[in-house]
Amino acid sequence: MTRWTAADIADLHGRTAVVTGANTGTGFETARLLAEHGATVVLACRDLEKAATAAARIGRGAQTLHLDLASLASIRQAAADLHRDHPKVDLLINNAGIMRPPYGRTEDGFEMQFGTNHLGHFAFTGLILDLLHDVEGARIVTVTSPAHRQTRGGVDFTDLQSERKYRAGSAYSRSKLANLLFAYELQRRLEASGARAASLGAHPGGARTELNRNMPAYTLARGASWGIWRPITHPAEIGALSLVRAAVDPAAQGGEYYCPDGRMEFKGHPVRRESSAESHDAESQRRLWLRSEQLTGIRYDLVEHS
Repeated sequence: MTRWTAADIADLHGRTAVVTGANTGTGFETARLLAEHGATVVLACRDLEKAATAAARIGRGAQTLHLDLASLASIRQAAADLHRDHPKVDLLINNAGIMRPPYGRTEDGFEMQFGTNHLGHFAFTGLILDLLHDVEGARIVTVTSPAHRQTRGGVDFTDLQSERKYRAGSAYSRSKLANLLFAYELQRRLEASGARAASLGAHPGGARTELNRNMPAYTLARGASWGIWRPITHPAEIGALSLVRAAVDPAAQGGEYYCPDGRMEFKGHPVRRESSAESHDAESQRRLWLRSEQLTGIRYDLVEHS
């Protein structure tokens, strides 16, 4: 089987790509690859100074957008700024995320991982969907993780925000499952509405990035140049290929899931696979969508599928 590589990326001149969390790690490498092939990239980041540094490294007219996914006010302002500066968006990569932090809440009172990783992207996507809806070949790629497979029994709708008991790893896994439930429900609603845009899920595997900074072994591993993890991880630029393939491969279809082809999806070349059974539960997808609308106050202008 032919392996998909950066050489397979087509010419992207004339296309605009928004990548959240693009100042470092997988997000940066995703934005860099898209820009190298001609796309106008917008780095949507919480820290504008770091975003500007990243944009300068990428060059090729890379732009920045202030976006704090832990603040609905910031999300609304970012959406307004994007509408002001761009008549359309071809690619939206919902990449930004946090992993296993101590318990905390967003500006709007949501548990930090659920609020940032899922609700923030749900709100941002909804507010800029009109820029993608009718664009031929437009894609929305929501970034998940192999950790989505570690949830027991799927989403607990009686405790979406870990109010009864907070376990950082479990909360992260649930937020990553929520990413896929959202991506798949969005695809069905786009189809029912006759949209040209498509929604997919993807993840970079065990990419060596700062996302892991709250892991117990992160400091040791980083100090040893990731030596103890090197056999089961890969560089961020390789992990980014799964996201880029989902975004630009002409053969990719809405509702698909892309990840590395290695053991436990931790490293390797990007391929299409099946995500967990829980991620395909239609009732969970619908319920999470409705709860997300209630919590964020964001309503999508899409037909609810039958």
